[in-house]
Amino acid sequence: MRWTVLDSPIGEFSVATDEAGVCGAHFGRVEAAVDAPDHELAERAVGELRAYFAGELTGFSLPLSVPRGSGFERAVWREMTHIPYGETLTYGEVAKAVGDPGAARAVGVACNRNPIPVIVPCHRIVGAGGKLVGFGGGLPRKVHLLELEARVALQRAWS
Repeated sequence: MRWTVLDSPIGEFSVATDEAGVCGAHFGRVEAAVDAPDHELAERAVGELRAYFAGELTGFSLPLSVPRGSGFERAVWREMTHIPYGETLTYGEVAKAVGDPGAARAVGVACNRNPIPVIVPCHRIVGAGGKLVGFGGGLPRKVHLLELEARVALQRAWS
């Protein structure tokens, strides 16, 4: 696993790649991270993340490599990737989508364990009634990501 760090509007953001794909992301600098990607997939990941943060990219095309997580967690992470850019779902809606309508709290735990935040968009999951609750990167980062996506989605819809 190779970690690369990039500067972003939400602070330093580290992304990890292995031979199969993106396998991790972290808000802040991971100690083992370098400031410049050292192979093609890392360069591609940094490029897509920069384009996303600039409002130029609304969907990642990176291969993912996530060998860990329970079956439920993996189902939640997969469901996150289906939430359209600029939209949100509640924890309860995600629980229902993965076949366990009473598991809203477990969805929250799975979100917290998401190994690839931003790329696997756990920030698009909100509490009942649209309430902003819990985010591993902190609520100010969640707000920034949701506002970025809402602004870009509106600009694209009206242009």
